[in-house]
Amino acid sequence: MQSERRSRQEVADPRPLVGEPLFLDLLNTRWIHDGVLHDLLDSTGGLAIWLRSAGLDDRAAADRATLDATVQTREILLALVDQAPSPETVDALNQVLEHGALHYRLGPGGPEEHPRTDAPAWLPSWLAATDCLRLLAASPDRVKSCAHHACVLHFHDTTKNGTRRWCSMAVCGNRAKAARHYDRAKAKA
Repeated sequence: MQSERRSRQEVADPRPLVGEPLFLDLLNTRWIHDGVLHDLLDSTGGLAIWLRSAGLDDRAAADRATLDATVQTREILLALVDQAPSPETVDALNQVLEHGALHYRLGPGGPEEHPRTDAPAWLPSWLAATDCLRLLAASPDRVKSCAHHACVLHFHDTTKNGTRRWCSMAVCGNRAKAARHYDRAKAKA
């Protein structure tokens, strides 16, 4: 009974930045803490945490096939936003998009959209890839990497003037401020 209760307990999402749009949230399953790169998608247990955090745990299984598809898609999306997209990266993204389509229905509350994929394992990947297209079409200049040199996180800049530089002012922004302060103090000494 005790172990059953423990297995049903939800493990907290350990990532420093959550709540970004789905495609950026997938990219942020990799982060650096104390100089060490962490990867939430290093196991199906980590995938289960991400699916729950992204609100997809009732729509996708935390199994090996989903993990493989999700990691593959994350690498494609990282290459898309961190580098000038190569024809190979664009082709790889289009292959992920080929796994699904959006179907429309008239439901009791009006029009409904239903994503469908050729295999259930591809649903999280397809949703992240379509979210990437949505954000890049709406505001490509608002999809940003954290400006701190030791950070690998990405965010959607929703500030009024679009000048956000840090994944988190409390973490990376303060690190940058502290480093500038240290450099100034050292230069005066």
